[in-house]
Amino acid sequence: MANSRNVKKITNMVYGLGASVVILGALFKIMHWPFGNEFLIAGLVTEALVFAYSAFEPVDDDLDWSLVYPELNGGPASARHNALIEEEKETEASLSKKLDVMLKEAKIDANLMESLGTSIRNFEGAAKGIAPTVDSMVSQRKYSEELSMAAAQMETLNNLYKVQVESSARQAEINEEVAENAGKLKDQMSSLAANLSNLNGVYGGMLTAMNVNGRGV
Repeated sequence: MANSRNVKKITNMVYGLGASVVILGALFKIMHWPFGNEFLIAGLVTEALVFAYSAFEPVDDDLDWSLVYPELNGGPASARHNALIEEEKETEASLSKKLDVMLKEAKIDANLMESLGTSIRNFEGAAKGIAPTVDSMVSQRKYSEELSMAAAQMETLNNLYKVQVESSARQAEINEEVAENAGKLKDQMSSLAANLSNLNGVYGGMLTAMNVNGRGV
């Protein structure tokens, strides 16, 4: 056994050193360092020798587990295996007994479990009875929210109507002012026309007088 372990150590050392030489040779060749070709050749030769050595490496025999577990070969179970099974059964029985003792000390029996089941069923019935009330409350809250929304929309419409009324009143005032200004403009145009007519008459008289005076001279 010790000899086999020493052989494995030597084999692992040979593999590691051989791989190191190959890597160094490849490094020298890639970097174009001096003696790169020589190092690469030495590494490849070393790797070839390592593979040749591995061809003669002894193969370890597989472990015969049937010696420990005879049932693998169809034989009867070993005494140790049977002892483990018995120990597991005893442990399960001991745990079951301890659990029974704990339940007994806590006074947990069939009557208590039945009472607990009855309480759960009663609670379920009460919950089902509360459900319609909850649904009604939800409906009322939803209706209240819809009323609030409708009131807000109505207020918005009222504000729009108020703005429209104020705009119409302002437009009416503007129309009245325009009509009043148009009347004033009409009066001013009439006065201007009369003034122009009078001015034309004056100019006409002056021209006539000038013509008469010119003929007399």
